[in-house]
Amino acid sequence: MSLAVDYYFAPQSPYAYLGHERFWNLVRKYGATLRVRPVDLGGKVFPVSGGVPLNKRAPQRQAYRLLELRRFGEYLGLPINVEPRFFPVNGDDAAKLIIAVDMKDGTEAAMKIAGAVMRAVWVEERNIADEAVLVALLAETGLPASRIEDAHSQAAHERYELDTELAIEAGVFGAPTYVIEGELFWGQDRLDFVERRLAKG
Repeated sequence: MSLAVDYYFAPQSPYAYLGHERFWNLVRKYGATLRVRPVDLGGKVFPVSGGVPLNKRAPQRQAYRLLELRRFGEYLGLPINVEPRFFPVNGDDAAKLIIAVDMKDGTEAAMKIAGAVMRAVWVEERNIADEAVLVALLAETGLPASRIEDAHSQAAHERYELDTELAIEAGVFGAPTYVIEGELFWGQDRLDFVERRLAKG
């Protein structure tokens, strides 16, 4: 029996970007069932879990974060601009677009657009809070332009709210978090443990 994995992330998270493709490859390798769940991390998860917005963290923590992002980018062989032009950025519209794609086109398409959104922030210096950028990303990933309207729907909004509530109920406090049968794995640097869990079945 294949395992189910809940993938909780914020589309603007650098750590979600660093782990996105590796995680998706693991899901496919082990035949797991994936539930794509973008969440309102800063607006709703942080306030109830003790998270602190980046600009309110101590200077030492902010400096170390930049160092760690560079290290992981180099180690993983992934391009990353650790101080992109459009960051911090509101990820709500991008999250709802990912949800709309998931609802209309399925998991694989949702993972594809999510990856494109993350690259837009961390590699391409694009503003994912700009609807024109999201429309362009749909075109670049071969998805219907009408998904932007679907992203504005009540259904997408309600799903975003629900996924965020589910994250809070599951004990999620940061992104990305991978939840397998109720067990949390926080951070792209825990993907080795995710693989062990998936291999165990």
